[in-house]
Amino acid sequence: MVTFLLAILPIIFLVVALSGLKMTGYKACVIAMVITIVEALFIWKQGLIDVATGALEGFVMAIWPICLVIIAAVFTYNLVVHTKNMEVIKKMLASVSTDKRILVLIIAWGFGGFMEAMAGFGTAVAIPAGILVGLGFEPIFAAMVCLVANTTPVAFGSIGIPTVTAAKVAGIANAQQLASDIVAQQAIMIILVPFLIVYMVGKHEGYKGLKMFNGVWLITLIAGFGFLIPEYLVAEYMGAELPAIIGSVVCMGLVMFATKIFKTKNKDFSLDIEQSDKIDMHECVIAWSPFILVLIFLVFTSSIVPFIHDPLASIKTSIQIYTGPGAKPYTFVWLATPGVLIIIAAVIGGFIQKCPFSEIISVFIKTVKQMVKTVITIMAVLAMAKIMGYSGMTQTIADFIVSITGHFYPLVAPLIGSIGTFVTGSATSSSVLFAKLQSSTAEVLNMNPAWMVAANTAGSTAGKIISPQSIAVATASAGIVGTESKILVGVVKYYVIFIVVFGLVTYFGVV
Repeated sequence: MVTFLLAILPIIFLVVALSGLKMTGYKACVIAMVITIVEALFIWKQGLIDVATGALEGFVMAIWPICLVIIAAVFTYNLVVHTKNMEVIKKMLASVSTDKRILVLIIAWGFGGFMEAMAGFGTAVAIPAGILVGLGFEPIFAAMVCLVANTTPVAFGSIGIPTVTAAKVAGIANAQQLASDIVAQQAIMIILVPFLIVYMVGKHEGYKGLKMFNGVWLITLIAGFGFLIPEYLVAEYMGAELPAIIGSVVCMGLVMFATKIFKTKNKDFSLDIEQSDKIDMHECVIAWSPFILVLIFLVFTSSIVPFIHDPLASIKTSIQIYTGPGAKPYTFVWLATPGVLIIIAAVIGGFIQKCPFSEIISVFIKTVKQMVKTVITIMAVLAMAKIMGYSGMTQTIADFIVSITGHFYPLVAPLIGSIGTFVTGSATSSSVLFAKLQSSTAEVLNMNPAWMVAANTAGSTAGKIISPQSIAVATASAGIVGTESKILVGVVKYYVIFIVVFGLVTYFGVV
């Protein structure tokens, strides 16, 4: 019990510092990292060199690829704002709807899900949150709604990497079955998330009860089922790479189509955006060009186009950083990484928008300066995660939870997955940390290993809501760095809903 409490102390400190003490993210995370280092050295008796190189590996991972892709995403948005093309995007979206609820469904849920499925690494929060702020949404609300929306698609983020990794780590031969199990466990929340984010809009506007759904409840339902059904069919019959991509595209198309049929007219939810019946498509394509190029580059350099992806992915460098037991070389993928591709796409998009190269460079430099505190936060979180993992602290937390729950373990299996994501900021890292633990525990309890590994992945998506890394991305993209504590307090209740639902579904699905 004492060992467990010591192991979880850095996490407890983070929660208390961010929510109770209202400490800024970068300060809280640096202190949590120091606590982790001290415990690893003096309680877990890890060598100084191993602790230092573990932290260094965390720093390196934070910079490349995570901070790189976040800076790239925010740079793309800032460039579109600088060239005044965000005004064109506003008018185009207004031609679909000026209803805040509809725009949140399209941008945070549909488009955010697509960005998560294609790139991951924070783009699904950074770009949609930036667009929402550009449209006139209140920044803290934009950050919060994107955090809640960027949940269930995470299981199949970056072309299915979290699920594929979980299958490999756990030794599950049929990743396709694991993918369909994950969608089955997430089904309730996939339908519920659109209602949650519409509820968030209504609550932000001061509405109570069901009034916030007046005129949009059917569209909201379509947003949920329009994502769930294609996602499940693709997972069941094609595998783990494409479920969220297909689900998000179908969802966006259905929501836009439904909006044209079931027109909403509620002035209380209307954004103050100039509407125009005459939309110049050439002007719109130019305005969207950086984002269009981002999507094209990410699709055609992904693993679904191997003759492009494989040569680019082979341009890499592997370096041994961590010196302790279980050390593996850290690999820098120089071209086939989302951050580099997004920056290239943004620069080309800037040229298309007639932006001088000197101004593009100026916007990039300003973006890097804007992101300094976010970079410090993510570096500290990743260093803390690496040290906790290498020293055995993370495993101690999981082992204790397993030992005290017994046959009720399925109720808390998603919680373990969420802890992995809370600490590391990555559902893939949560799979690496705990997928084998989940399958081994299932075998001991005579339960279905694939179902329990799926529960870990489902739970890891919930952890994204409250992960300090995700919150840092949200605050940076919305231009509200320093409000991390307010964001955490605002979204933690949604995290609880996810974990309770996932726990119940896991338990009753396996017993």
